Amino acid sequence: MKTYRINTPIKQEELQKLKAGDKVLLSGTIYTARDAAHKRMINALENHQTLPFDLENQIIYYCGPSPARDGLPIGAAGPTTSTRMDTYTPTLLANGVKMVIGKGERSQGVIDSLKKNEAIYLIAIGGAGAFYANKVVSSEIIAWSDLGAEAVYKLEVKDFLCFVSDQMN
Repeated sequence: MKTYRINTPIKQEELQKLKAGDKVLLSGTIYTARDAAHKRMINALENHQTLPFDLENQIIYYCGPSPARDGLPIGAAGPTTSTRMDTYTPTLLANGVKMVIGKGERSQGVIDSLKKNEAIYLIAIGGAGAFYANKVVSSEIIAWSDLGAEAVYKLEVKDFLCFVSDQMN
C-alpha cells in the first residue's frame, strides 16, 4: 500500500498509478451529490441542459453534509452508501467524472464502467463525519438548494483521506 497526495483537478497519469488499498489524500475541489442530486444531473444530461459544474475530471463525494456550526464551513460530512448511486454512476463516468467517493460495495455494472472510463472508486470511512468535516476548508451550495442536505456542494478540502477500493483490481 502506498500513500498518494493528489491535488485537483485530477490528472489521468495520477489515476493510473493507484492500486487497490492505496491511501489517497485529496486536496482541492470536490463536489457532493446524493440520490436526489444524481437524479437531477442525469435528467439534465438527458435533456441537454447545463449542469451546475463541469463533470470533466471531477470528483463526486456521496455525502449529505449537515448544517455548519458557528465559525465552521460545514457540519458533519461523512460518506453515504454508494450503491444508492449505482443507477446513475455509469452515465456520470461516461461524461467525464474521474473519481467517486463513498462507502460500501459497488455493482458489477459500476465496476465495469469505472474500468471502461479509467475512473477510480475511493472509500471514505463510515461514521467519521466529524473527521471529514475537519478536512473541509470551505463549503458552498452550488445547485438545488431546495434539496437541503442533498443539494450539490462545492467543497475545498485539504488532505481528505480515502482508500482505493479493493473492487478496483
